Amino acid sequence: MSVNEVVQSRVSCRGFKSDPVDESVLRDIFATAQQSPSNCNVQPWQVLVVSGKKKDELKNKLIQNVMTKGKPNPDFNWKVGYEGVHRDRQFGSAAALYGAMDIGREDKSKRQMAMLKNWAFFDAPHVAFFTMDKYLDIMGAVDMGIYAQTLTLLLQEQGISSCMQGALGQFPDPVKAMFDLPEERGILFGMSFGYADETAPANATRTDREALESSVIFA
Repeated sequence: MSVNEVVQSRVSCRGFKSDPVDESVLRDIFATAQQSPSNCNVQPWQVLVVSGKKKDELKNKLIQNVMTKGKPNPDFNWKVGYEGVHRDRQFGSAAALYGAMDIGREDKSKRQMAMLKNWAFFDAPHVAFFTMDKYLDIMGAVDMGIYAQTLTLLLQEQGISSCMQGALGQFPDPVKAMFDLPEERGILFGMSFGYADETAPANATRTDREALESSVIFA
């Protein structure tokens, strides 16, 4: 596929087959992602890739943590309250997702169960956690976003679907404990990935994009 085709075909996948991706394929993809640009070439990303039994163990611990703790305790600022057009787009995205899953707005229980699937990695065989030193703050976050975009497009090129998840940075304690992360490093966000289950209702979700004229100014 061309780069254009990869960009056009990529969607956020929220339902995966259990089949794992061959480790050699993943190593090649992650090695290529190292070519991502970063400010002053600092390459702040430290990525934790979890698969198999360790992934299942982590899933159980995360779900327990979410259900008992309730209130997120992220390493970075996730307190953004969207306003105006951004809030409209957020609501539009949620409506598209829950509509594809046939979950009504009033069905709070089903919505909560759907939300909980974030920490079950949508049944994906693999999950990645993007970590960086906390002091890097917004500049590090910019670099991490560039790296993550590079990675997800490389995965898509190989027919491997993914879903970027801010939710995976909201309850970091079980992940930090599993990997014994030093205090100076934090989990920014995560990504579930694997082969898409095309029969999963959530994977019928499609969101729109703003017109070029409302997003880019050519002078």
